[in-house]
Amino acid sequence: MTEQGVIDGRTARRDRNRLAVLDAVLQLFTEGELSPTPEMVALRSGVSLRSVYRYVSDRDDLVRAAIERHLEKVGHLFAFEAIGEGAFDERVASLVAARLRLHRAIAPAARAALARTRLRATPASEIIRESLHARRGMLRVQLARHFAPELATFGQEADAVLAAADALTQIETIDWFLVDGGYTPEQTREAMVTGLRRLLGPPAATAEGGR
Repeated sequence: MTEQGVIDGRTARRDRNRLAVLDAVLQLFTEGELSPTPEMVALRSGVSLRSVYRYVSDRDDLVRAAIERHLEKVGHLFAFEAIGEGAFDERVASLVAARLRLHRAIAPAARAALARTRLRATPASEIIRESLHARRGMLRVQLARHFAPELATFGQEADAVLAAADALTQIETIDWFLVDGGYTPEQTREAMVTGLRRLLGPPAATAEGGR
């Protein structure tokens, strides 16, 4: 084997080990361990503790890197191609379905990210905070574009209505329904659909023909 081949092999092994470390962190997230130690990660990944510290500088960096890895894997789920398509009820159903899919994919990492930002201010936690803020902003823009015709009817109240609808459909709210609130997935879906209809749809009297 040439010298270049040896170097390439070492690089590939290092990359595999780094991904194994980060995926081990993500597995621990799903099991409820939101702040895993390097020792726990080494045991789960099969990578030596010394190597774990070679890839990340400390626990904050470990969590930050794992969340970035997760977002790379599920980033396509943040896209919402059906913006503005269909009648009102169809748009409500399609957005709720998309948010529930996104929640299933990112909830464990999102919990870890929130927990990390609340522990203490560090450079890593600030990076996580900024990433969360950007993702929330993306979802809010999707919501505003998806229901632009309805929001336009509220005039000066449009921003307040959008804020309420945004809060209802963010990942943290869905997590509250399913974890803290004890709602089933179907109950959560119904709550979100009903809430969006009440917030954004026509008044009940108008929807029923003015009765």
